[in-house]
Amino acid sequence: MLRHIVMVKFNDFNPLEEIKQELKEKLDRLIGEVDSLMKMDVGLNISTRNSAFDLVLTADFDSEEGLNAYRNHPKHVEILERLKQVAQKTAVVDYVV
Repeated sequence: MLRHIVMVKFNDFNPLEEIKQELKEKLDRLIGEVDSLMKMDVGLNISTRNSAFDLVLTADFDSEEGLNAYRNHPKHVEILERLKQVAQKTAVVDYVV
């Protein structure tokens, strides 16, 4: 099994809370739309530290092929395009569980 973790730090937009919630809702909807996606948790940060990221995603897949199918799924690509508009930086880790 593969675990895919993504952390996103958003630009200082106004209204930041609406953008965070919008993206969380879009990501949560992928659970029923991407067949290879076994499990996903999406959380919004509550820390006030400057170094903290705003959103974290943890997703599980049976295989690397499943992860690649997720990466190329049209609904996921649509979310990536939105993230490019609002993200300051991201961090990604993929590992075998």
